[in-house]
Amino acid sequence: MGRPDLARWIAERVVIFDGAMGTELYQRHQFVNVCYEHLCVTQPSLVMEIHTANKNAGADVLTTNSFAANRYKLAAHLLADQAREICRASAAIAREVARDDVLVAGSVGPLGQPIGAGGIDEHDADAAFRVAIEGLVEGGADLIIFETFARRADVLPGIRAAAHIGVPYIVSAAVNPLGLTRSGESVESFFAPFPADLPPPVMIGFNCGVGPSEMLAGLEAFIPKAPYPVLVQPNAGAPQMVNDRMIYMTSPEYLATYAQHFVQLGARGVGGCCGTGPAHIRELAAGVKTIHGRHVQIVETLREGVRLVDPKPAGECSRFGSRLIAGEWVATVEIVPPLGWDLEKTLEKSAICRDAGVDAINIPDGPRASCRISPMITAIHIEQQVGIEVVLHVTCRDRNVIGVQSDLLGCAAGGLRNLLIITGDPPKVGDYPFATPVFDIDSIGLLRIASRLNRGVDVGGQPVVPPTPFLLGCGADPSHLDQEREVSRFAQKVENGAHYAITQPVFDPDVLLRFIDRVRGMGITIPIIAGIWPLASLRNAEFLNNEVPGVHVPDSIMKRMAGAVTKESARDEGIAISREIRERVRPYVAGIQVSAPFGNVHTSLRVIEP
Repeated sequence: MGRPDLARWIAERVVIFDGAMGTELYQRHQFVNVCYEHLCVTQPSLVMEIHTANKNAGADVLTTNSFAANRYKLAAHLLADQAREICRASAAIAREVARDDVLVAGSVGPLGQPIGAGGIDEHDADAAFRVAIEGLVEGGADLIIFETFARRADVLPGIRAAAHIGVPYIVSAAVNPLGLTRSGESVESFFAPFPADLPPPVMIGFNCGVGPSEMLAGLEAFIPKAPYPVLVQPNAGAPQMVNDRMIYMTSPEYLATYAQHFVQLGARGVGGCCGTGPAHIRELAAGVKTIHGRHVQIVETLREGVRLVDPKPAGECSRFGSRLIAGEWVATVEIVPPLGWDLEKTLEKSAICRDAGVDAINIPDGPRASCRISPMITAIHIEQQVGIEVVLHVTCRDRNVIGVQSDLLGCAAGGLRNLLIITGDPPKVGDYPFATPVFDIDSIGLLRIASRLNRGVDVGGQPVVPPTPFLLGCGADPSHLDQEREVSRFAQKVENGAHYAITQPVFDPDVLLRFIDRVRGMGITIPIIAGIWPLASLRNAEFLNNEVPGVHVPDSIMKRMAGAVTKESARDEGIAISREIRERVRPYVAGIQVSAPFGNVHTSLRVIEP
């Protein structure tokens, strides 16, 4: 079997690149007077150690230790005539570690002088790039990554050399805090269409110069409209002087959090640059790999005598389902299961909602990756003891394919009919970052499993008698920064069995209405329930805006919450905002799901009441 193909990988999932080589060499007592690239010849085991650590951390792509291995930069170390040998050695080391499991990207950096008028002649630049690239390919590089370039004119000769040799390439620009390249070019100009006689890059990228936060701010507008798939590799922030030592303050967890934001923007590759190491890549990979691009493989061949049956009509699955399908307005309240095992207060709150005419109680599954009493047990107790239907959230985080099917069958046996299928928060965002996430599947895969059970067959082609009678819901994120991806995934959720959808909390009605217009224009007609979160305070709004994926609170609402000077006035303002949103979206949605901030269902009921 041949080695992986980067273009295919980035079409299927987010690809993890490694961290900084120079940082790791420096930490291994190789100081700045040493030619780091020459270590591939003099100390290959040291370089191999770093590659191995990055691969073990979860990197899909290893970058060679050849960034400055060109005749111009090597001349400072009297090694100009060894450029090809060093590049070949650097690729061979990475290849030995990568084997056929991961890819090797041959690193090619700027020549050290401008190309063109007053600098290096273009013919000489082409020759220098060819020597480096040929050495990398001979050593086993799968592709070339042109890293940390600041001028378009300086990288074009390298691209021409790669095209002549016939090797795929990535172009990555070094950016400054203003979102420009280091030379002051706009990223739009730097990545304007390349000459027609050149093959297009596999990816374009951004590396070095700034940390995760500044990188995100500079790329928010660019990534969703980028002409090619995007790779993002920020520094570990700006180094700070601590006891006369320069220290990068960005922790692995911090970088992993921002990697999620980059992916949400639409990045197809993430990694690290200066100051990052295998520990950063490990955290980053754990957060990204577990929740992006996972789909279960369903056995299509049925056992002899097994057949798919028609599922129970959605309107007959439950009272909640019948109201949705009939086009009646529904209102649900989200109550989070308690941290302990005593359900008395949860049952009391559910009874209050029942008496107020609420249609169903939404029960999340470990929100923010917290450890709470089983949501299934909570839901069964509410339905049996209070007499109000429950919409049970089912996530992919904690159970493998076998376990999640067992739980779904348990839901059916317990009388639960209304499910909301979501991927779930990774453990890194909760109180148990050391917990192992499972994520055999994502929400699309879980919908396929549940809808298959509704047709009397499990994921392995085994019969399920009788078929499950679930009303299946899915999540939707109207404010997702990569709308193309969100709409595409929403369509896949419907295709795989979703009967209805519940959105992330909506604070900008126009965003929700644009999303609805778009999916309706695609012929998707399932009922959509708007998520509503009555803000309790300005601090609550800031937390949602900064810490909860898929939630964006507009500045206008922030200002309104900031104007509330007491706890009571802040709560009243939050309720007023929620009611305004409810009325604005009411003609376009099937109902609302209202969260109970800090467990206060009375706040939720004030949002629901006419």
